[in-house]
Amino acid sequence: MRRSLLALSLLVLGHVGAASAAMVAKPVQWTDHGVTYKSFLVYDDAVATKRPGLLMVPNWFGVNDMAVAKAKEIAGKDYVILLTDMYGGGTRPTSEAEALAAVKPLYADRKVMRLRVSRAFEELKAQAKHAPIDTAKLAAIGFCFGGSAVLDLARAGADVAAVVSFHGLLSTDDPKLASNIHAKVLALNGADDANVPAEQRAAFEAEMRDAKVDWASEDFGGAVHCFTEKEATAATGNCRYDAKVAGRAYAAMRSWLSEAF
Repeated sequence: MRRSLLALSLLVLGHVGAASAAMVAKPVQWTDHGVTYKSFLVYDDAVATKRPGLLMVPNWFGVNDMAVAKAKEIAGKDYVILLTDMYGGGTRPTSEAEALAAVKPLYADRKVMRLRVSRAFEELKAQAKHAPIDTAKLAAIGFCFGGSAVLDLARAGADVAAVVSFHGLLSTDDPKLASNIHAKVLALNGADDANVPAEQRAAFEAEMRDAKVDWASEDFGGAVHCFTEKEATAATGNCRYDAKVAGRAYAAMRSWLSEAF
C-alpha cells in the first residue's frame, strides 16, 4: 500500500511539473545608436538540454502576437528562437501602409538592414547566458521582408551555420557581398510569386553561383507570396497562405538546418 501511495505521489508530482512547463516568450531588448529594439526569446522551458539557436525575422508587420505564435510553433522542443524587432522605437505596424512605411527605409539602405540584423544575431549569441542555446549551432530564418534580412545577414559575413528565406525578396544592393557568405543558404519561394520575378531569381542564382556559396532554392508550384502566413486568408491575389506548401517548406528548413548543424 505504501508503495502504491508513493508511486501515485510521484505520478502526481510529475504531472504538476509537466503542467508548469510551457512555451515561453521572454522579452529581450537592446539599444543601438539610440534606438531600443524589443524582441522575444521563444522556447520550451520543459526541455533542459541545449538546442540550436535561431534568429527569426518576421514579415513586414514585425513583432506581434501572430509572429510570436509562429515562433512558438517553429521552436517546439527543437530550437530556441530570438524573434527579432528590426524597427525599434516602438514601431508596431497594424496596416499595410504602416508596414510599408516601416520597411521602406531598410530596403532603401541595405547597409542599415545588415547592421540591424547583425546586431540581433549578436544578441542571440549573448542570450546563451540565460537560455539553453547551443552556440555551436546557430542559424537564421526569415519570412517575406525577414527573408531578405536573413539573406543580408549571410551577405554581411555572419558566423551563422545556415539561413533560410521563406517567400523573401532575393535581390541585393551589391552582388559582390556574396563572397562574404559562410552560411548554407536556402531560399524557398512560391513559383507564382509576382514579387519575385524570373529575372530576380536568375540574378540570385548567379550571385550564389559566382561566389561559390553552398546554396539551394526551391520554388513551390501554385504558391504565391505569404504561403506560410496563416493570417493571409485572401482567396486570390499574391499574398495567400497555403498549408500544404507551408508544411513542405518547414520540412525543407528542418532538413537544411539538420545538415548544417
